[in-house]
Amino acid sequence: MAEIVLGVTGGIAAYKACELLRRLREAGHGVTVVPTEAALRFVGAPTWEALSGRPVRRDVWSDAADVPHVRIGREADLVVVAPATADLLARAAHGLADDLLTNVLLTARCPVVFAPAMHTEMWEHPATRANVATLRARGVQVLDPAVGRLTGADSGPGRLPEPEQIAEACRRALARAATDVVTSGARPLQDLAGLRVVVTAGGTREHLDPVRFLGNRSSGRQGWALATTALARGAEVDLVAANVALPPPAGARVVPVRSAADLHAAVLGLARGADVVVMAAAVADFRPVRTEQAKIKKSGTAAPTIELEQTEDVLAGLVAARAAGELGAPVIVGFAAETGDAEADVLTHGRAKLARKGCDLLVVNEVGDGPRSTGFESADNAGVVLARDGSEQVVAPGPKEALADVVWDRALALLPDRAG
Repeated sequence: MAEIVLGVTGGIAAYKACELLRRLREAGHGVTVVPTEAALRFVGAPTWEALSGRPVRRDVWSDAADVPHVRIGREADLVVVAPATADLLARAAHGLADDLLTNVLLTARCPVVFAPAMHTEMWEHPATRANVATLRARGVQVLDPAVGRLTGADSGPGRLPEPEQIAEACRRALARAATDVVTSGARPLQDLAGLRVVVTAGGTREHLDPVRFLGNRSSGRQGWALATTALARGAEVDLVAANVALPPPAGARVVPVRSAADLHAAVLGLARGADVVVMAAAVADFRPVRTEQAKIKKSGTAAPTIELEQTEDVLAGLVAARAAGELGAPVIVGFAAETGDAEADVLTHGRAKLARKGCDLLVVNEVGDGPRSTGFESADNAGVVLARDGSEQVVAPGPKEALADVVWDRALALLPDRAG
């Protein structure tokens, strides 16, 4: 597995890095902990050594014959700093090398992930924002901090993302680096840096009464995979989540919605000025004309008759708004969960939908209970990416992150200033 350097800086959230270390070790990685002197005031070296199974590397003078300030960074497959204080971000952005950790950051030629933690005022200060922008422009992944309880009674943005979220970001960074090695560096790790993307995920619900609704089997995992891969590739991500019970991806701005109308309003607002919009949510096509305010009771043997009406066509509405000049010029990607029938097979239905909707790309996958069914309630997916130019790309069954990377590759090629 990978060789990971875990940098820990002097914030009270340093204790959470112990859980991150445990998760990285359980995933099979070798982890070398490089704490700052301030970090050791919060968590002592014996704790890091017991959890990592390795000596802590704390200064440039110990074992000087091994030249640790160069060797550790060179040998790493990934460097993650959690928590990353405002001071560390500033020193990294300006290339300072006044301790072992900042030396490692300068010598590392692998993916680097920062998980910031600090008070809200520090995170929002123009100096910190400029330092984060500088690091991201260099291809470094800087997660946005979580929003919540800080030290004392304070609350706001600045809380360290949860260890499982940071571990997932590390996993994606390593997977992306491995893919780039296989493809001989065909794409830079942060090729979406500077882009703002909107992703929808999950399945909408149209309520019949307070306890019943029309819905679908979407878990939101494909939308989550699109968000996490975009974050790993450097994008700024707005994630519109329709009834998804998954931990939010670290760094994404999550907007929860319930119905198709809710999703339609949220997406239209967020799409203005976005570079790419990916509609991965399974949006209900119909809703009850009337929603009962009290639970519908059984009445004798007769079942109630429920009249339905069509919901908003969010994908077609986005394309129309773009054509009207209301959104700018985002690349628009749709998803189509299809089944074959007596009239046509899955791909024929998909091609017709692409022509009807007018989006730039449409990802078609077969759903249902048949042997070729993919997508819903699964960690894997497969499909065919249809493009307006008539090209079609088959994506073999595999992790949903693999399909997500194909989507971002194809969308990136359609952005005029990024193509090629």
